[in-house]
Amino acid sequence: MGADRVVIGSRESLLAVAQSNLVIDFLRAAHPGLDVELATFKTTGDKILDRRLDQIGGKGLFVKELDDALRAGKCDYTVHSCKDLPMEAPGDLPIVCFSAREDPRDVLVFPCGAEEPDFSLPVGTSSLRRELQLRRLLPQAQFESVRGNLQTRLRKLDEGQYGCLVLAAAGLKRLGLEERIGRYLEPDKVIPSAAQGVIAVQGRTDADADLLDGFASHDAFVTTSAERAFVAYLDGGCSSPIAAYAETEDGNVVLRALYYDEETRVARRGTIYGSAGDAVPMAEALADALRSGGGEEL
Repeated sequence: MGADRVVIGSRESLLAVAQSNLVIDFLRAAHPGLDVELATFKTTGDKILDRRLDQIGGKGLFVKELDDALRAGKCDYTVHSCKDLPMEAPGDLPIVCFSAREDPRDVLVFPCGAEEPDFSLPVGTSSLRRELQLRRLLPQAQFESVRGNLQTRLRKLDEGQYGCLVLAAAGLKRLGLEERIGRYLEPDKVIPSAAQGVIAVQGRTDADADLLDGFASHDAFVTTSAERAFVAYLDGGCSSPIAAYAETEDGNVVLRALYYDEETRVARRGTIYGSAGDAVPMAEALADALRSGGGEEL
């Protein structure tokens, strides 16, 4: 809003605010004297809770109101779970940085006090990506959609509506709810959503990205760019059960990914290795191979 004042835009949920506060805390520590404020907005995706996201329009439903607020000058930056962003950012609202990644894994959450899931009740997940992969690991399970913020989902679980939930570890950890995690699902078994665990900060084209030096992660930029490129190449989004997870080591990158052919209803997964500098073309090559019938069929 001015040289000495920055407004951060966020969804209203506790998790969204917690993630925005990570950015706010960084800015206040890195730039003493900078007035940093939080503005929250309710998005369409937060209002429609009775249907799965793929049935109501996908990931864009969580960002439209925040994009509008940025364009209107109501805030200077918006903060998102990167996995909830559409694969293509608007040209006038670029992503100015990716945070270091929190735990990228999916997890099973059991009812309060339980040490195992109750498979006489449905497994709650709003993600077809998760359901496709877990059918192989949990053949005895039945799956049912669950919507709402994290606290709402946990309440439904503890009230006995579900035998367990499938959630992202990152959100639970950022809200101090790590003790609710019953079982971690390793990425070689259940490939996470592209960019899971990464916070994305979005701004206008005149945004001062230097303000976020130290919060931005080059490693996350490499891995997230590869993951998002894989999904974008396949024209996938929230309506498509596509997954991608990349890791870097010594200048190289390994990408694991899942592709689902909606016509044949066949899912395939594969892995590609190469130089981190080639992460995006590697991702596109893997997408092409899986779409052409390569990889391992689930």
